[in-house]
Formats: sequence, C-alpha cells, structure tokens
Amino acid sequence: MTITPATAKPGDTLPPLTFGPISRTTLALYAGASGDHNPIHIDLDFAKSAGFDDVFAHGMLSMAQLGRLVTDWAGQENVAALSTRFTAITPVNATVTCEGTVTEVVEQDGETLLKLTLSAKVDDGTQTLKGNALVRIA
Repeated sequence: MTITPATAKPGDTLPPLTFGPISRTTLALYAGASGDHNPIHIDLDFAKSAGFDDVFAHGMLSMAQLGRLVTDWAGQENVAALSTRFTAITPVNATVTCEGTVTEVVEQDGETLLKLTLSAKVDDGTQTLKGNALVRIA
C-alpha cells in the first residue's frame, strides 16, 4: 500500500528516489543551469591540485533531489520546511538514493504536520546528505 501524507504515521517510509549515475556531463549541465561553476566540480586538474582524486558532484545537486523526494510525495505547496546538511562528497559515476521516514506528527501554528527524517546515500552506502522536513497533511 502506498502511503500519502494523509495516511502516514511515524515509522512509514517514503518511496525512495534514485538518480544517476552522475556523469561528468551531468556536472557540466548542472554547473550551467545553477550558475555554480566552482572548478572543484568540473575541472579534473583543479580537483587534483586541491587533493582530490577526481571532481565530485555539487552538494546542491543531491539536495535538489532530496527536495524532489519530498515534493513528489507531499506536493510543493505542502512543504513547510526543508533543511539538510552535507555529510560526504558524491563521487562521479555514483548513483544516489534519497530516502525519507516519517518520524513524528506535530502541531505547529494550528497545523498538523509530519516531521520527516531524510537522507541521501551513494552506492556503497555512504550518507552524503541528511536532513529534515515538515510537511502539511493534505
């Protein structure tokens, strides 16, 4: 059975969202779309001079997908808050899986909201983002 914000309860999980693998083309396109041309994400020589083996994905690329997980499930209009923290880099060629779990039902300013715990992990299980969201029960 698919859960919705109206039927969700603590312990329920959102359908996961997987994207990737993240290619160099993906990074170049994201740099152009976002305006984030930091060479650490697109210039191999620069990344190596900074001590990395390769370029790596923009953190905001994964954060956008984590936001997409929540908005696909609850609807953009029902997202009251979303916060994340970067915990590791996302390497080139990684596939990222975004997950969410309902942890609590809370009352805030006269609204009933679901508190979600969020995470993004790459293929080897490394968590690259963790976060929280509050969504209105539609």
